[in-house]
Amino acid sequence: MGLVPYGRGEVDMVEVGDRVLVESEKVGAVTRSGVVTEVDGRLITVRWDSGSSSMFVPSAGCLQVTGHKPQAEVVDGS
Repeated sequence: MGLVPYGRGEVDMVEVGDRVLVESEKVGAVTRSGVVTEVDGRLITVRWDSGSSSMFVPSAGCLQVTGHKPQAEVVDGS
């Protein structure tokens, strides 16, 4: 997996369920990790390992896909 392309308005490598690392642009800020829960064009929503969530448009080179968490299968109750 690799860095998410950003430039022509697309984040085409990110999918719901992807585990990601996001590096802060602030000096001294910690790298955050979490799972992508929603993708809407360039806007992505990540549920962080801390339990909080954020919606943002990643800047060039700040988002790294590190794996994929399979979505739970829907159990049919009938």
